[in-house]
Amino acid sequence: MSAGREILLVDDNPGDVDLVGNALAQSARHSRMHAVNDGEEAMAFLHRAGKYRDTVRPDLMILDLNLPRKDGRAVLADIKTDPELRQIPVVIFSTSRSHRDIARSYELGANCYVSKPCGLAEFFAAVQAVERFWFDCVCLPNLENL
Repeated sequence: MSAGREILLVDDNPGDVDLVGNALAQSARHSRMHAVNDGEEAMAFLHRAGKYRDTVRPDLMILDLNLPRKDGRAVLADIKTDPELRQIPVVIFSTSRSHRDIARSYELGANCYVSKPCGLAEFFAAVQAVERFWFDCVCLPNLENL
C-alpha cells in the first residue's frame, strides 16, 4: 500500500467535496485531496499555473461532468490529448447515469465512470473503492519522473 498519494477532485458541489474529503479521511491509505470547483481551475492546477505553481501532479483525478466555466467533458478531452497530462488516471464521478454521458466519457479517454450513489454509506463506499482500486490494485507510472 502506498501512502501519500495525491488526488485532485474537480467538483462544484461543496457538499460532495466535503463528502469525498471525509470518505478519504476515513481511509487507511492517507491520500491527500486537493479540490477545485470548475474546469478552468482544474486545468490551471494540472499545468501548475498561477496560484497552483507549487502544486504536485496528482496521481489520480476525480472529475465531475457538469462544471461551471469549462465542463468535465472538455477538461477530460484536454487532459487525454495533452502528452504531459494524459497518463493521469481520470475517474468520472457524476450524478449522471445517462448512457450517452457514460459512452462519451469513455470515448474521451476516461479511465472509469462511477455514478455518485444517493446514500451516505454508499457514497463513502464508492469513494473508498475508487481509492483502493487505483492505489492498491493498479500499477501507476511515477508521473513526477516522466
